[in-house]
Amino acid sequence: MTNRKRPQRLNEVAGIGVDRMGALADASGGELLRLENLDVDIPPDPAAVERTRRAVSEDGANSYLPFIGQIGLRQAAARHVSRSSGVDYAGERQCIISAGGLAGILNVLLATVDVGDEVIVTDPTYAGLLNRIRLAGGVPKLVPFVFTPGAEWRLDREAMRAQIGPKTRAMLLMSPSMPSGGYFDRDDWAWIAGLCVAHDLTLILDAAMERLLFDGRSVVHPASFPGMAERTITVGSSAKELRMIGWRVGWIVAPESYMPDLVAVSIANCVVPVGIAQEAVAIALDRSHTSLPDYAGELERRRDVLLRELDGLPVGVPAGGWSLLLRVSDFGIDGAKMSDRLLAEKVAATGMAGWGERHGKEFIRFVFSNEPVERLRGVGAKIRAAARI
Repeated sequence: MTNRKRPQRLNEVAGIGVDRMGALADASGGELLRLENLDVDIPPDPAAVERTRRAVSEDGANSYLPFIGQIGLRQAAARHVSRSSGVDYAGERQCIISAGGLAGILNVLLATVDVGDEVIVTDPTYAGLLNRIRLAGGVPKLVPFVFTPGAEWRLDREAMRAQIGPKTRAMLLMSPSMPSGGYFDRDDWAWIAGLCVAHDLTLILDAAMERLLFDGRSVVHPASFPGMAERTITVGSSAKELRMIGWRVGWIVAPESYMPDLVAVSIANCVVPVGIAQEAVAIALDRSHTSLPDYAGELERRRDVLLRELDGLPVGVPAGGWSLLLRVSDFGIDGAKMSDRLLAEKVAATGMAGWGERHGKEFIRFVFSNEPVERLRGVGAKIRAAARI
């Protein structure tokens, strides 16, 4: 066995826990309630599925080219971000297709963050985003959401201001945030925009869930604020909003000043996703502007069932997204212990170690995108049994 030195960039890269729980749930043969993984049981747009089937036999889809993505998808992604932001983006000049949203995030970080640069994120944040900041050589600086049991998560504005220092280069933010469902309203985004402009920061927007909003909320895109169009990079994905997880398609829409570096990194890293996926995603993205409200409404119904089931327990109310969090430290255990106990109750759920500093291992997350309302009913009794309350 060689005495191999582990690369330093991996020292703080943490596992996300989902793979172990997913394997246990898969092995159960459907016996477990699947609340552990960011999957969805609602199928993609049938037109996108049919287009994928046809593309398998098309020579033009069996290609690496174009290296920055098929023009039809780039135009569709630019139209989509233009509609959300009010900024006029051109797909020919301001969009790159990536092999999934997270690959797009890594490419953006590699193109904008130098070794030792600090990147502002919320606490909690998906561990995969934190890991990608570290892989790019950056340092995550966590800003805690304010957690109040039974209420929505709120941005701690002063904590965000306090985290900005001379090494801060960028912010990497989501609204609604994963996994908390925390939402930035117009006033929050105005505050964030003011900080970005004042400190000359790049804002990397992970827009994977931006339209999965509840309680009548609307999308607020940060590029719409003064001084932000020239410093906001939007990364989208086919996974959450289009329910096309296995297609592994993402897009980066950015100001032209960033494009040379983004193109260089994208071509050097993973180039594009499979050709058979791209036109299908373009179709689904264009059609989603009329079909998505029904889907978001179904997610809201599932959230509401879980909230009723967990009434009186220390949960954060998500304003959107696919998941909600329960603070299990109130019961004298951590998320990993709660996860083990829930397996005995036939529930698969994953702890939060590595997903935050203040809001990490003390919580467990429940993903409600993969189980219908009928199967979610009654889960409260199982969760209380696992918590032994």
